[in-house]
Amino acid sequence: MSPENVGQLLLVLLGFAAAACAAAWTRAGERVFVPATAALLLAAGGVAGLSPAVEVDGRPLTALLVLLGGVVAIGGGGPVTARIFALVDREDVSADRAASIDRAGELLRGGAWIGALERTAIYATLVAGWPEGLAVVLALKGLGRYPELRDAEGNARHGATERFIIGTFTSVLWAAGCAAVVVLAR
Repeated sequence: MSPENVGQLLLVLLGFAAAACAAAWTRAGERVFVPATAALLLAAGGVAGLSPAVEVDGRPLTALLVLLGGVVAIGGGGPVTARIFALVDREDVSADRAASIDRAGELLRGGAWIGALERTAIYATLVAGWPEGLAVVLALKGLGRYPELRDAEGNARHGATERFIIGTFTSVLWAAGCAAVVVLAR
């Protein structure tokens, strides 16, 4: 397979991943399209990492590669994180996706927006070749959330710290995985 064809295959995989992550935002699509998005991202990573030469020829196609990777990083991270929270809450048999997200929202307000901004910043810093930006993003998030993770006496709030860590790790790993595909392909 020629390097141009490998680059085209990579763009197609990321395009399908972007479509799958859009479908994953629906209640009916979450169970199917979150794993599908992850599988497509993994396939794109395999193509980008294992191919001896990937050629995304020209500035418009490189821009499309970066854009598609960003869409998957930012748009796919929300449903992936929600799915992880649903798996964590599986112990409570009565908990469904809405209850899991509501519980996360009660503990840490604005989490979906903060997560999207976090994934945007992480993706951008890694694709731009500034991995130190990852530390800056995580430090800002930790400092900003610290008061919400403690009660009036300074003790950890039950559940909030765990959800903060789970959500942050899921979000960071997803955005870093999307950035890795783009970096490997350039």
